[in-house]
Amino acid sequence: MTEVQQAPAPVLVPGIGEVAPDFELLNQYGEPVRLSDFRGRNVVVVFYPFAFSGICTGELCEIRDNIGAFEDSNATVLAISVDSKFALRAYAEQERYEFDLLADFWPHGAVAQAYGVFDPRSGMALRGTFIIDAEGLIRYVVVNPRGQARDLAGYRQALSELSVQQG
Repeated sequence: MTEVQQAPAPVLVPGIGEVAPDFELLNQYGEPVRLSDFRGRNVVVVFYPFAFSGICTGELCEIRDNIGAFEDSNATVLAISVDSKFALRAYAEQERYEFDLLADFWPHGAVAQAYGVFDPRSGMALRGTFIIDAEGLIRYVVVNPRGQARDLAGYRQALSELSVQQG
């Protein structure tokens, strides 16, 4: 008998103007965090491959160091990886992250899959960012290839434009 390998069906990344897929994940303290609970606020959902990795740490530290820009735009940051809540707590403590790090641990990568940013070959999330408005609609999407950091200026511009629209 010959085993036939088939490529997984492509999962589409939700587009601008679409309703963001809702989810509930545990944060680094084991507390449940549900996306729909943030209606009335903008939400920046940042998928990243793994805690303690170089590019991921650089990106999240840049968010940490510029958290005021997010707060000024009425935005909450939710950072999601496939790590366990235990690893995320150690990571948050080491790097002094005060925003939620969410564990997409089990079922492994289910939320990343819903957003079309899960890489089943490596078992990790890609670098995808989704800015979701106060009504739950996606207003900004970027997915960077492996090894390429995202640009914080893109977040700032998208949040600024969103603030003008909501103003």
